[in-house]
Amino acid sequence: MVAAIGNVDHSPPGLAADSEKADGRPLLLARWLWCVAVLVFIMVVVGGITRLTESGLSITEWKPITGALPPLTQAEWQAQFDAYKQIPEYTQVNGPAGMVLADYKFIFFWEWFHRLLGRIIGMAFFLPLAWFWIRRQIPQGYKLRLVALLALGALQGAFGWFMVRSGLSGEMTDVSHFWLSIHLLTALFTLAGLIWTALDLTRLGTLGSARPARLTGVTVLAGSILFIQLLLGAWVAGLNAGLASDSWPLMQGRFVPDYDGARGFFYAATHDPFLLHFLHRWWAWVAVAALIVLARKVKPFERRASVAIHSTFGIQILLGIATVLSGVELWLGVAHQAVGALLVSATAWGAHVLGRRK
Repeated sequence: MVAAIGNVDHSPPGLAADSEKADGRPLLLARWLWCVAVLVFIMVVVGGITRLTESGLSITEWKPITGALPPLTQAEWQAQFDAYKQIPEYTQVNGPAGMVLADYKFIFFWEWFHRLLGRIIGMAFFLPLAWFWIRRQIPQGYKLRLVALLALGALQGAFGWFMVRSGLSGEMTDVSHFWLSIHLLTALFTLAGLIWTALDLTRLGTLGSARPARLTGVTVLAGSILFIQLLLGAWVAGLNAGLASDSWPLMQGRFVPDYDGARGFFYAATHDPFLLHFLHRWWAWVAVAALIVLARKVKPFERRASVAIHSTFGIQILLGIATVLSGVELWLGVAHQAVGALLVSATAWGAHVLGRRK
């Protein structure tokens, strides 16, 4: 899909040839951003595995430099395991369940790999950006946007550590679902920003004088509705609310499940697993309606973008239902998150198509 998105604009051969002769750097920057977008997508998928395997709290310290290397000796492994034994997740959940060092190594790997990918993405963005900047190869008007994307990546790492830290102390045996949602949505917003900017640069390199695309009313509405669905999904993941029901379309044999509303609807809608599960599964159809409108408006200009939107939300709905019915089978949950990232990508593509100016 990423390859398809990156090739969305076909201009007259003469214009393309003249642009290449004059300045091929926008296309080079676009290809670089596509590569970074693929890395961010992989990061989101690995993040899903990390969450579903309960691996996120396995590393209790943040060491930006030395943490890039995993434990290399038995003593180092034991030291990491001993540090993990001090947190509530171990003392209240995994310890009583009989976790041994071999089990710990498994969850350590996914958290370590997730952090390693973050470091790789940071270098894959910062080093080429510095090179293009020094060589004065960044087109006018794009420096600030690229710096903003770099800042988003840095924030993503900071939010990830705040998320982990939220589960290391007190009585919590898991990370805060609020921090998890901030962490995930920042990654998805960054992915959309990379794609949008790559598409702008592709048009600039192909047409020579193309102006950046702009947001339209339809795309803001569809994007806002999709954002709410993604937020609900992140809260569902953070509270393990996917396990609140293994049936569809009913929950507990009824349409609206029992939930704890003693502290009001708003509190329940942000904390109660049963109500959050209910809201996530049915707000999805509001998101589908909004995406259908977006895709229909996109179709006359770029049919492939319209097909991508329809395909991804269709697959996402099926995966969501299958994940529930399976009791949140690992591979289905990961696939659900992966296709969610692809849906964000397709939506960004469609929104960009509608926002192009002749």
